[in-house]
Amino acid sequence: MSEQNQNIQLTDASLEKQTTTLNLGPTHPATHGIFENILEIDGERVYSAKQTVGYIHRAFEKIAERRPYYQVTPLTDRLNYCSAPINNMGWHMTIEKLLGLKLPKRVEYMRVLIMELARIADHLICNSVVAVDTGALTGFTYVFQWRELIYEIYEEVCGSRLTTNIGRVGGFERNFSDVAWQKIDKFIQGFPKVMKEFEDLLTRNRIFMDRCIGAGPISAERALNYGFTGPNLRAAGVDYDVRVAEPYSSYEDFDFKVPTGTTGDVYDRYLVRNLEIWESLSIVKQAVEKIKKIEQEDPSQKDVFYAEEADKYHLPPKEDVYTKMEALIYHFKMVMGEIDVLPGEVYHSVEGANGELGFYLISDGGRCAYRLHFRRPCFIYYQAFPEMIHGGLLSDAIIALSSLNVIAGELDA
Repeated sequence: MSEQNQNIQLTDASLEKQTTTLNLGPTHPATHGIFENILEIDGERVYSAKQTVGYIHRAFEKIAERRPYYQVTPLTDRLNYCSAPINNMGWHMTIEKLLGLKLPKRVEYMRVLIMELARIADHLICNSVVAVDTGALTGFTYVFQWRELIYEIYEEVCGSRLTTNIGRVGGFERNFSDVAWQKIDKFIQGFPKVMKEFEDLLTRNRIFMDRCIGAGPISAERALNYGFTGPNLRAAGVDYDVRVAEPYSSYEDFDFKVPTGTTGDVYDRYLVRNLEIWESLSIVKQAVEKIKKIEQEDPSQKDVFYAEEADKYHLPPKEDVYTKMEALIYHFKMVMGEIDVLPGEVYHSVEGANGELGFYLISDGGRCAYRLHFRRPCFIYYQAFPEMIHGGLLSDAIIALSSLNVIAGELDA
């Protein structure tokens, strides 16, 4: 399409005769990823936006359909990599649902603990980046010290930090170490003070409020029409949360609230995520207490980190692989996909940090998935972006994209 056809003719009241075409991305620093938006602007006012979906498409689902189930887990890390453990465990739960596996309570609580830490880390990134895009860098550098502690906890549990590949079908690959528990306790004790200071810096800051209130709004009706979920839907006033609507991993055993907003703008999305951080911290505390209670009632439970009925699908300990022939054979068969998986069709969703992350799996009993589809919340949010910024300022478009927390890896999987 020619530039002349792209431009929008303006009214006589405007100083310009037609709009100006502006490329926002794909490598613009304010997009925080590979996003291409072609804007038509009149001065600072956005008249239209055309976004490119699939700019870094990697054929994720088709790659996964050619790999054994275990080899799909590292691929899920590359969806929303800001909260990779939720992706990993959502995938494992999908296979467990297909196999009909039931996990011990201690293992489910351990999963909840890690998933809520991942949610906190994700929300910290999103809200602190919104602050950076409005000109406030201090909060970003401050809370990242505690995001680093969460990554250290990941490292103690699985050996990785960003792309975690954490857990296995049936539970975890190993028990939590003493150092991991110490770091979890350190986070529980020290983080509330830091989070309170972060809120004090921004929540009632007049400059921050003026920049965020009314920017990038969406109504509850339009959000539902698009298929919004997660904090972006709750900010519009709809209290839908997968953890409550379709509980998994024993979330029904936990006491927590589902925060909601009213206007669905940048400020409400910021507030909802902050409140969710506090709720996630509460869930982490409850998980630790529940695990301690289980261990007190039955000391043998301290060594339980996966379901015994999942032995056929759970990788043997690494030290056994190096020293025992049977363990080496089982390890090879599992990783290379030579363990039969039941045929069937299943959908499982988890409350990802950005919304409902769903896994639709069809198995024909082979070593790989016959068909696989991931419901990626960012794919939905980005389609609403042009409508949300229409008529607003260019500077508002930047913070609107940040507050939606669109992750390129999840958008273009």
